[in-house]
Amino acid sequence: MKINIIIKTQFEAIHCWKTCNIEDVAFLKNPHRHIFYIIIKWEVLHTNRDKEFISMKRKIEAFTQSLGKDLGESSCEDIALLFFKQFPTANYISIFEDNENGAEIII
Repeated sequence: MKINIIIKTQFEAIHCWKTCNIEDVAFLKNPHRHIFYIIIKWEVLHTNRDKEFISMKRKIEAFTQSLGKDLGESSCEDIALLFFKQFPTANYISIFEDNENGAEIII
């Protein structure tokens, strides 16, 4: 059996895909706003708050604030990697645009 804690939060930012070569979604070349939804999981070794939910969420939210509101040309995959570099002991990270489409890293 494996036990994870799960932290979910969100933040607002803009990004773009300046080199988009797909006619149908060429509008993505322009900066556009999203609410980015984040899910991060950590394995815990026991059921008595091996890692504390609120403390972990505060660390994630502090990191999102440090990213600023303009993520440039970062894709969801890029953003997930940024979170993995910041929280390398996580075993799962997902980033969704507007809670619809996104990317995940599973360790």
